[in-house]
Amino acid sequence: MSSRLHEGLREYNDVNAVMDLVLFEDAMKHVCKVCRIIASDQGHALLVGVGGSGKQSLTRLSSFICAYTTVGIVISSTYNMNDLKTDLQGFYMKSGGKDEGICFLFTEGQITKEEFLVYINDLLSSGEIADLF
Repeated sequence: MSSRLHEGLREYNDVNAVMDLVLFEDAMKHVCKVCRIIASDQGHALLVGVGGSGKQSLTRLSSFICAYTTVGIVISSTYNMNDLKTDLQGFYMKSGGKDEGICFLFTEGQITKEEFLVYINDLLSSGEIADLF
């Protein structure tokens, strides 16, 4: 498993910005768990831990290994509910309309308005967001 994950990391670094990860045993277990979760139908996970512990990096690597596209939102001072709705529409069109594998990363720092959580809750609970389209 170690050699396959290191090969996956090398391939990721060839295509994307370099992630200098140390794949110790627990990190490899986490990559395997995240791969299993995101590869399942409607798979989603809440990763909790100390900031800077590698949750996002390991998720990006897992997404790459599963041949998924990692997407997220870019917060600005003017980002509002309509922008979130537009971004989510695009993600839904990629995943459902074009049948692409999508890994949506959403961090606590991106919650600039509590209303965002209504859409995220609907996304996680049923996969259907009311009035999205």
